[in-house]
Amino acid sequence: MGETIKSYEISINVDTLTDELEEELKSSDLFMPSNCCIFKVPTILLRHNLKAYYPNAFSIGPFHYNRQPLMKSTQIVKLKYLRDLILRSKKSLRNFTEAVSKSQKQARESYAGPIEIDNKEFIKVLVLDGCFIVELFRKHATEKLRDKDDPIFTMSFPWFVLEILFDMTKTDREQTLVELAIDFFANIFSATPLSTKALSGNHRSKHILDLLRNCLVLSSRIDQGKTAWQPMPSATSLKDAGIKFKKCSMGKSILDIRFEKGILEMSPLFIQETTEPLFRNLISFEQCCPNVASVITSYAILMDNIINTNEDMEILCKKKVIENWLNVEDATRFFNQLYNDTYIKENFYGVLTTAVNLHCQRRWPKYRAVLMRDYFRHPWALIYVFVAAFLVICTFLQTLFSIVK
Repeated sequence: MGETIKSYEISINVDTLTDELEEELKSSDLFMPSNCCIFKVPTILLRHNLKAYYPNAFSIGPFHYNRQPLMKSTQIVKLKYLRDLILRSKKSLRNFTEAVSKSQKQARESYAGPIEIDNKEFIKVLVLDGCFIVELFRKHATEKLRDKDDPIFTMSFPWFVLEILFDMTKTDREQTLVELAIDFFANIFSATPLSTKALSGNHRSKHILDLLRNCLVLSSRIDQGKTAWQPMPSATSLKDAGIKFKKCSMGKSILDIRFEKGILEMSPLFIQETTEPLFRNLISFEQCCPNVASVITSYAILMDNIINTNEDMEILCKKKVIENWLNVEDATRFFNQLYNDTYIKENFYGVLTTAVNLHCQRRWPKYRAVLMRDYFRHPWALIYVFVAAFLVICTFLQTLFSIVK
């Protein structure tokens, strides 16, 4: 008989409770595989903009598989791409299925949480979606392979599965899979194309989203010194403090921002319809994946500090730091809500914000900015000041000579 504890008319059977908890411990998957890298977005982030995390045309991978009528209707396009790849590579569908099925366990471990389809359907998703992505990259890189109705899509899918399918179908002198992917997404962040130069030969990305993040982080010259977070003043406040904004022509990544001699140099950033979903998914990946530094999240916080109002956005657009394809209100709201409910341990822009705040505390830059804004804004104002100064000097000299005589 199990021990029974009675207190205030509440009784608990300790043995029964212990047995139930032991069963839950045995049945629950409490350990996350080391290669787990694709996560469902946490509810605390998902609630801010549901549309930013859900596909609206093509679902990639098992999480959103066939959940919406639109997803089912676009399956025919994936089948067409699979047929094109089979015909051109002269590989059979059986070859693809066998190769992917051998890595099924590793592929399942890439996904966090339960996958609500059986093994047969899971392998079907990997083959169909993987071939679709590989073929899409090739069609983008080689014009003669393209059709008029080729689509655009999005992006969490195990990278090693793409490599298996790509290696089976590659031709002589063809670009690598990484090069094809980066070429496809070359200008997704700015007019300066993404580069693969910073990616070492043995560097392995977990999926396409991770590849894009690696290109940004490894190409940047961001100072990763761990310092306390200091808020960055807004663009309007920085301008009032005498700080000038300049488009950084030498930056290789949007993360490259530096401050020197009163000038804040920022690499240009595109803001378009796909920018918010892309950044939200990058931030969600950093928040969920262990041992992935919150570099993109730090950038989002910094940009939110700089852009508080529509006037701040207009200042940066005027200096070509931001190329905005949305209306000003929507672009400003995007930055103000981007990193809500996120958490970061390390500040990757601490050195920058410290230097800027020290400059803002100095008085002369503020006075100089006020002088230039209020008195030297127009050429005629400058002439008036010089004329007035000349008359004052003449009057002073005339008075001095009269006293001497």
